[in-house]
Formats: sequence, structure tokens, C-alpha cells
Amino acid sequence: MANFETLYKDVIKKSLVEKFGYKNPHEIPKLTKIVLNMGVGAAVTDKKKLNNAMDELALIAGQKPVMTSARKSIATFKVREGMPIGCKVTLRSERMYEFLERLVNIALPRIRDFHGITGKNFDGKGNFAFGIKEQIVFPEINYEKVEDIRGLDVVICTTAKTDEEAKWLLASFNLPIKK
Repeated sequence: MANFETLYKDVIKKSLVEKFGYKNPHEIPKLTKIVLNMGVGAAVTDKKKLNNAMDELALIAGQKPVMTSARKSIATFKVREGMPIGCKVTLRSERMYEFLERLVNIALPRIRDFHGITGKNFDGKGNFAFGIKEQIVFPEINYEKVEDIRGLDVVICTTAKTDEEAKWLLASFNLPIKK
């Protein structure tokens, strides 16, 4: 079992009940999934770049990503409907907690001039999204083998009803959210 999973079960659940006064144990907010998304605009001209991005995302997440395709045709970007333009992976349960632990303890501290994640990225229903500009902050990525520096979107989904509950939950995991 991941350290963050035991931290949630032993410490964070109790602190959430004390803070918000939940009566039913099923009301207590928890993490449901983490979605990692990597858009590869250069995949329109070069399919090899998408394969490289999928390999890197597989290393970061620890499971095989799914290719995403364009929903609409956009002539200015030379994109046709159904064309592969990115990849994503959804992490749940044990892998989700392991990724969150690596993100908080290893990857985010390696970002240059990092002063925390802005707290404005909540969606009103307890979900939190932010971006990482370089995939090379993850230790699984070998810097010498990287051809292109790509960004990465991270969406953390919770069962929290409000943003305040979700912010408290994520701050309990030491996610550096700015006030």
C-alpha cells in the first residue's frame, strides 16, 4: 500500500471529519482519479513524436496511455477530425496514490523557480487541474533521450462537494497550493 494511501486512511480522514463535521463516513472527500494528458501538436506532421510522447507518459504514469484524437477539423492547424493529436492516462487506486506521492515529493520540487500551484484552478465541484511545463522534472524520464520538451496536464478528481473541502484535502497531502 502506498504511503499516501495510509496517510489518507489514518490521518487525513480524521482531520477532515474534525474540520467539516461529517456524520456519514461516505461523505468524507477522497481522491477518485488522476488524469494525465499530453497534447502533441507536432503529431499532425510527424507520427513519431506522438509515439515518443506516449512512451514518456507511460514511464511517468506506470501504465499504458491511450491515444486521443481531434474532435473537430481545424484548417488553420491542418488538423482533421479523428486525427491522433495527443495521449492521456487515468490513474486510480494504488497507482494514483503512488503518482501523487512522486509528484509532491520529487517532481514539483525539481521545477525551476517553483513557488506553488495557483489555487484558482478548482472547477467548483472539488476537482483541481494544473499544468507542468516540462516532462523532464520526473525522474523516470532520461534527459539525454528526450527529443522535445513537452507539457503535461494533471487533473485531480475528488468526491468533495466544494472547492474548500477539496483544497483542504489536497493541502493535507502537502500539495503546494498557493493561497
